[in-house]
Amino acid sequence: MHPLVLAATLLAALSVLLLRRKYAMAPLLVVAFLTPFGEQLLIGGFHFFPLRLITIAGLIKLVWLKCTSKRPLARRGLHPIEKIFFVWAALHAATFVLLFRDTGAVAYQMGFVLDACGGYLLFRYLVQDRGDILRIAKIFVFIAAVLALGMGYEYVTGLNAFNAIDTGTVVPLVREGKVRAQGIFANSITAGTFGATLFPLFFWLWKRETMTLGAIGLVASSVISVTSMSSTGVMSYLAGILAISLWPLRRYMRALRWSLVLTVIGLALIMKAPVWFIIARVDFIGGHGWDRAALIDAAVRHFSDWWLLGTKTNASWGADTWDACNEFVYQATSGGLATFILFIAILSCAFSMIGKARKRVGGNTKEEWFFWCLGSVLYAHVMGFWGIDYFDVIHTWWYLFLAMIPAATAATLASVAKQRSLDLIGDFGLAASQPMDSGTETAAPVLARRQWLD
Repeated sequence: MHPLVLAATLLAALSVLLLRRKYAMAPLLVVAFLTPFGEQLLIGGFHFFPLRLITIAGLIKLVWLKCTSKRPLARRGLHPIEKIFFVWAALHAATFVLLFRDTGAVAYQMGFVLDACGGYLLFRYLVQDRGDILRIAKIFVFIAAVLALGMGYEYVTGLNAFNAIDTGTVVPLVREGKVRAQGIFANSITAGTFGATLFPLFFWLWKRETMTLGAIGLVASSVISVTSMSSTGVMSYLAGILAISLWPLRRYMRALRWSLVLTVIGLALIMKAPVWFIIARVDFIGGHGWDRAALIDAAVRHFSDWWLLGTKTNASWGADTWDACNEFVYQATSGGLATFILFIAILSCAFSMIGKARKRVGGNTKEEWFFWCLGSVLYAHVMGFWGIDYFDVIHTWWYLFLAMIPAATAATLASVAKQRSLDLIGDFGLAASQPMDSGTETAAPVLARRQWLD
């Protein structure tokens, strides 16, 4: 690990340990997203990346707070999405260890659990309300601006500016004469997807909070997506823009979703190849969409290989199938059918929470835009999953975003539930004070509410 990176990591760890909650996020995110992915300490066979060291410091603080204070670490306890998330992480780790059955697999999954569960718990403590989300968006503007400058320089010169603080030299990939900038990421695909999934968040910042910072963020995320020269990154970028542009149709999303389902079914009936080979035609910047389609096809045809615990023989399925460059296929091949289903359940629950919160604030345009942009971020992530499995620091952004969803929606959903309870109690009081004359106009609804309460 470069001395500067080590110093920044220790400073961020101390910040998480000692500073108040709202001040700890900035050093954490800056170190996580502005230090090259390869920076790490190897201790006893375990790889300690900067964020893992910071996460350990954060977990120590959480244990200390839990032992010395009766106040809950997060508001309103565990939400359904969080319960699913922790079960998914535990099952993913267990099935992987059972599949490979060696000490290397145990060590690898210990790192995964620390990143996923430990990172999520820390983020859930640091992100508890709308103010925290706004603060995170502003921090990401700074991070995206620095990354955009570095990746722009890399795209023009072919030199990775972050090599100055990297213990190894990062040589950008060149495809069809175009430099694929990657910045601090492990490759250009995750770099482009990171920038793309930030775009809707910056749009919210531009439209409803701080126009100047939002505009800087929008430009920076666009530069990151384009200079990565990645079809997956560009696809996620366009998906985020498409989701934002569907704002006028927000009240008809159910019909739109069913129309999409019927369209896919129709294509499946008339296409000669399986419907997932539509991905093979996605080529924005000279990408290889056919690889992704072929990978999905191979996973479907080899269902019996992976459904129980996953598989370690996917490399024999066909050309380049060793590379699970699709998050859905990766979940299946590394954790089996149950892990795959739980991952889909996380996405479904996330969309549901955001959608319900947006409906609850219907008529309040500012509030609706906030939830709509969060949903657009989620949609951009899902589109990115079709072209890459999250394996470097981008998974930190994914865990952070999942932690933002309960923080964003809990207050809205809880206030509506409380109001409904008050309304029911009021109706019950009205029913108890009035005679139940079936001939009156109000008897039927009051009786129905009383029967519901009983």
